[in-house]
Amino acid sequence: MSKTLIRGAKVLGGEPQDVLIDGATIAEVGTGLSAEGAEVIEAGGKVLLPGLVDLHTHLREPGREDSETVLTGTRAAASGGYTNVFAMANTFPVADTAGVVEQVWRLGQESGYCDVQPIGAVTVGLEGAKLAELGAMHESAAGVTVFSDDGKCVHDAVIMRRALEYVKAFGGVVAQHAQEPRLTEGAQMNEGVVSAELGLGGWPAVAEESIIARDVLLAEHVGSRVHICHLSTAGSVEIVRWAKSRGIDVTAEVTPHHLLLTDELVRSYNPVYKVNPPLRTERDVLALREALADGTIDIVATDHAPHPHEDKDCEWAAAAMGMVGLETALSVVQETMVDTGLLDWAGVADRMSFKPAKIGQATGHGRPVSAGEPANLTLVDTAYRGQVDPAGFASRSRNTPYEGRELPGRVTHTWLRGKATLVDGKLT
Repeated sequence: MSKTLIRGAKVLGGEPQDVLIDGATIAEVGTGLSAEGAEVIEAGGKVLLPGLVDLHTHLREPGREDSETVLTGTRAAASGGYTNVFAMANTFPVADTAGVVEQVWRLGQESGYCDVQPIGAVTVGLEGAKLAELGAMHESAAGVTVFSDDGKCVHDAVIMRRALEYVKAFGGVVAQHAQEPRLTEGAQMNEGVVSAELGLGGWPAVAEESIIARDVLLAEHVGSRVHICHLSTAGSVEIVRWAKSRGIDVTAEVTPHHLLLTDELVRSYNPVYKVNPPLRTERDVLALREALADGTIDIVATDHAPHPHEDKDCEWAAAAMGMVGLETALSVVQETMVDTGLLDWAGVADRMSFKPAKIGQATGHGRPVSAGEPANLTLVDTAYRGQVDPAGFASRSRNTPYEGRELPGRVTHTWLRGKATLVDGKLT
């Protein structure tokens, strides 16, 4: 069994320590450690975090392998410091049966770069009309615990109530894409001053907020768990804060791009900035940062949404919505939350590893960096600054909004159960 000694790492941003990995497990954490025959990694004050967990990733396989595959997506995940990702159900065919979720789960096992936990569809074909095989997906080899029609909203209140009741029986959670469909017909960007000036169809904040308000009340009524995907407005923050104050079992996520980018970028008409939900205002961005800092928003999730070149290199109205995010997420969080003083590195570990693992029931992930725990780890050079070059991405797609932008931090090493998947910034 191989041994690795990580020497002089700031565990969760604290004082430098040594961490000894023996096989798949952390054997010892302390100072002045040594181990005969161990591979030594000189961390030099880099920050050591538990392996990151993404509750919202689009891997596209099966059906859209031109955008991404489970293999390329998990390679991108390892490059970004992730050891576990949850794969959304909007594939072709849709992951609405035990057979499809098991296929995705097995592809993840074969990739070897990170664990893949499939998310099951709430409704058959994401059509919002009939519940999918929630119980069968949960009882399958994939052990599905999270269900979502992400990309579409479960807009029917009766269907949403039934889903919440169903998953309650086995402790599952429904992750809602909050978008009232009638209020967003023809929408191209955030509804506001910029959309009015550009003449683009507006996507009002109330289209998100009204669904969140409905669903937290449904969750309270049923006594079940609801998770809000990619929360994006200041109003949504206030609704979730109110719901939590009432003891409603609601959790919420924010994406890195909603923590940094605003709708002013749409003035360029560059489709790389077209995303669902849309980029909002500076006021919204600041409210999201504060909510992530105070715990109203529980986690950061990438909503990694790869698209081939032809789906983005076109006029704005015809372009697909979405951005890749696995390889830049930690850097954006460092810029928006750590470098601004809103979170320390222990807080980052909480929002990007501990809590998402808990919400998704990811066994063996989101664990403390201590002896006896699984060696799922990532080492980050927080002093690094460099321009984002998508040509070097492991993802099959290149639709990043950060091309040419200077961002801080770089993941140098990732370990999955003690096995290095990334060494010195290069995939193994």
